[in-house]
Amino acid sequence: MSWGPPRVRDLGRSGAPQRGAPAEGVSPTTELLREPWVQRGVRAALAAALAWQVAVLLPPSLAQYAYYAPLGAVIAVHPTVADSASAAWRTVVAILLGFGLAVAVHELTIPLPGAVTIALIVALAVVVERLPLLREHASWVSFAAVLMLTVGAADPARYAVRYAGLTLLGAAIGVLVTTVLFPPLQLTKAVRRIETTRTLLARHLQDIAAGLRRGEVPTPGTWVRRGQELEAALDRMRVAEGLVERARRANPRARRWRGTAASIREQSRALDRVAVLVDDLTMLVVEFQPHRRGIHRIDGGTGWVLADALDSLARVVCTPYPTGGDEENRDGRDVAIERADAALQRLTTLLRTSEVADDKGFFALGAVTVGMYRSLDTLRAADETPVHAA
Repeated sequence: MSWGPPRVRDLGRSGAPQRGAPAEGVSPTTELLREPWVQRGVRAALAAALAWQVAVLLPPSLAQYAYYAPLGAVIAVHPTVADSASAAWRTVVAILLGFGLAVAVHELTIPLPGAVTIALIVALAVVVERLPLLREHASWVSFAAVLMLTVGAADPARYAVRYAGLTLLGAAIGVLVTTVLFPPLQLTKAVRRIETTRTLLARHLQDIAAGLRRGEVPTPGTWVRRGQELEAALDRMRVAEGLVERARRANPRARRWRGTAASIREQSRALDRVAVLVDDLTMLVVEFQPHRRGIHRIDGGTGWVLADALDSLARVVCTPYPTGGDEENRDGRDVAIERADAALQRLTTLLRTSEVADDKGFFALGAVTVGMYRSLDTLRAADETPVHAA
């Protein structure tokens, strides 16, 4: 007997905080402080203020350029401790390379017009920016080169010490603040990306199931367009998972949230594998239309049996954690998995009792069934511990 697809509001039962609503028992202020952009804003503001206060206490020859220190602090405040440290030293190296390049080219081209000198400096700076060492901070080479030529040409050595030194001081303070002040683990963004992907994947399964009951499937072009949205969500989820892994490096909070980070990794990779399997089985359904076999039988037709199996798989996707108290106090996840097992068993029985003719639809249906079993096994093996943002 068919059972209805999960309703949209049921998708919030996964145990993770939903966007727009604070988690149970968490104040709105705490929830706001978990936002990555809020955390970065607080850290950047505090780091800039501290860098300024430290810089103005230096000898007057340096203190008059104190504004370079907050610049370094802001540069070094990144989503993770590891990224902050990387940005700090790579930016300072890029600045020093730009300064050195500008001084060297200026000395060698004194007889030439200023426009030619600037053109050569910028051209060479762009070449230096290709160094893999500098990564995304490479643009500081050309910026620092032009700055040296236009502002620090009168006393290059002193200007380099002031600018690069104070920037390094501010960057060090930025890294320190990032490390000490609620060092980010980027869990909030990762949890949301996983939930978005889970929702899209479940809705896709439900939509295919609904179409099968009407004897319809998306055209290949339609499925490609719909698949692009899911692929974009998967890409964002993978990036968020990678960010969590980077955030654990040199992070004093990493041990406390190790279990949550591991759960995020397991869920992300499980959804990734399931999405690939679902994409394959969907293309088989779209191309070979195995649901056409026995479509005249409303309850026992292939389309209806396959639709029930897809709906049951969607329910498991929507219920990754124990929910408690469903169907006579049985856990909702266990119920969803049992229903999926029963639906897939019914689909398997239909295959075993069918006549194996030279029928591409039959063999496609077999491949679809195997894909659904693999998807369910992947979801069943995934970590069932609820993850919480931090």
